[in-house]
Amino acid sequence: MVESVSEIEVVYAAVDRQVLRTISVPEGTTVRAAVLASGIGSEFPELNLTDCPLGIFGKVVADPDARLIQAGDRIEIYRPLLADPKEVRRLRAAKAAEAKARNQSAD
Repeated sequence: MVESVSEIEVVYAAVDRQVLRTISVPEGTTVRAAVLASGIGSEFPELNLTDCPLGIFGKVVADPDARLIQAGDRIEIYRPLLADPKEVRRLRAAKAAEAKARNQSAD
């Protein structure tokens, strides 16, 4: 019996470079197992591929250890955020409001 395989892409973008790998994996492979099979972990030893967030075409996969891949999937390995985007926006808005208040009091 011939085992069916699916071709997928696994991508990771570090700060200084990007890697895109096209690999073939057996049908029934989980998203996490496909990432581990890609070999990207050997190029980026700082990555903890056993628990980092993963996504498919820009959408986070809630349980990559259970979700099975489909032919043509583009699995993305996400880096941890250095700053919370909501907090950054809040600080920017507060700074703008403070500058506006200073400008109004100077008039």
